[in-house]
Amino acid sequence: MKTYLALVEKDPDSAFGVTFPDIPGCFSAADNADGIVANAIEALRLWAEDMPIPAPSSHGVITRKSDVQAALRDGAYLVAIPLIDKDAEVVRANVSFERGMLRAIDETARQRGLTRSAFLASAARREIERADR
Repeated sequence: MKTYLALVEKDPDSAFGVTFPDIPGCFSAADNADGIVANAIEALRLWAEDMPIPAPSSHGVITRKSDVQAALRDGAYLVAIPLIDKDAEVVRANVSFERGMLRAIDETARQRGLTRSAFLASAARREIERADR
């Protein structure tokens, strides 16, 4: 998994604007603060589907950029946005759970029409991409 820094800016009469200093042209917006990370994750994921994506720069490299420094001085801030690599190869993994937990996982997956693997992958993705990390 890679993590990219995104610059969040907001003017008084506008939505939150999100740009990626490492990826010119990749941007997002959110009407409220709660949507910033989720919308940025989606924008980054969509960009990575169609465009080559560079390796993420370090915090130090990003904050040394003059345009980022100017934005930060004007009230912008940086957030870390995770990007889970799109790799369709399925691999087998052996994991262990308490018996009661496994029953709960299987029951919930069945209720949602999912396999155990699909349910666990979905839950893991949600946890990794959670905005309140």
